[in-house]
Amino acid sequence: MTTFKRNFSFNDNFMLTISNNIRKYRLKAGITQEQLAVDIGRSYDFVRRLEFKKGEIGCSLETLYKISVVLNQPMYKFLKDDE
Repeated sequence: MTTFKRNFSFNDNFMLTISNNIRKYRLKAGITQEQLAVDIGRSYDFVRRLEFKKGEIGCSLETLYKISVVLNQPMYKFLKDDE
């Protein structure tokens, strides 16, 4: 059986997109970084770095899920680059 490499286009900056969208939807919801941190059970410094470092640090799927619940946005919206 022959295996061949298929071609896909991967977004290398997906964490930047997630970071920008977290900030965008947090501001839209009208909550502070401190409040988001409390609501998701993480430190204020973590949330600040997540937004400020522009994708240099990541978060787990569990944390992204909690953020999506708190910000009342479906998880897929954090991955969208076109909004």
